[in-house]
Amino acid sequence: MIELNHVEEIMTSNPLTVTVDTHATKVRSILREDDFRALPVVHNQRLEGIITRGNIMNISATKSNVDARGIMERPKVITTPDADIRELAQKLLKADTVQAPVVESTDSMQLVGIVSAVDIMRKLLYNGVKPAHDDISDIFTKNVVTCTYDEPISKVWDLMDETGFSGLPVMKNKKLIGIITRKDIINSGHVRIGRESGEIKRSINVEKVMKTPPLVTSPQNSVTDVAQMMIEYDIGRLPVVENPVYVKKEPNRANKSDLVGIIAREDIIWSYLG
Repeated sequence: MIELNHVEEIMTSNPLTVTVDTHATKVRSILREDDFRALPVVHNQRLEGIITRGNIMNISATKSNVDARGIMERPKVITTPDADIRELAQKLLKADTVQAPVVESTDSMQLVGIVSAVDIMRKLLYNGVKPAHDDISDIFTKNVVTCTYDEPISKVWDLMDETGFSGLPVMKNKKLIGIITRKDIINSGHVRIGRESGEIKRSINVEKVMKTPPLVTSPQNSVTDVAQMMIEYDIGRLPVVENPVYVKKEPNRANKSDLVGIIAREDIIWSYLG
């Protein structure tokens, strides 16, 4: 077994944070503009909580005056610089989360960094670790939760909340044509309008927000190939397709295809961990 060493080697030191009294709308603006998946919440540099993209959509007109303290949650996983990377990876996967604040010690709770599943996957990929199964056909999920291009994004956000998925394939006439993520919805700002007004009909449809043509992979691709794509494009999941009609200038994107499954970053990491 190849040694992966310690968290301090891959963590981001001195991450961007917000304080407990930072206005919630300011937090939302930071997540939207700076493309962070989560923000640690601190008080005198002591870790108090974390705010994710999921938390941020709880801000509505009735909660517009709350601060970070009112929307943060307790981190599912907290780690230290001397923690073993392999053990941390297992904790993140079991807790179904993609990042962990790094504290000096669990006694002081002084925040010194943050580490993500992307950091771990990059370490696995480029440190000589071989996946237990290098064929994604053994590990991708075949029963996929999807949405359609004409659904309101407020409904899709609720579906993401219910399922825990942060991205969904978009279908039209039984063909995959796009993908929509929490990031896309937050950046659009429209789901908040629909929720605050209480009028779902005001929420725009998925086709106005989704990314198209989507990045895709085939069942024949290797775990290593998919890991490289996820790192290159900074994405957490890839639709697995057959009969793709590829974009000529972008061979990893397909205008339409038959969806047969989906593979997530977590599947890739589990494969490397064996």
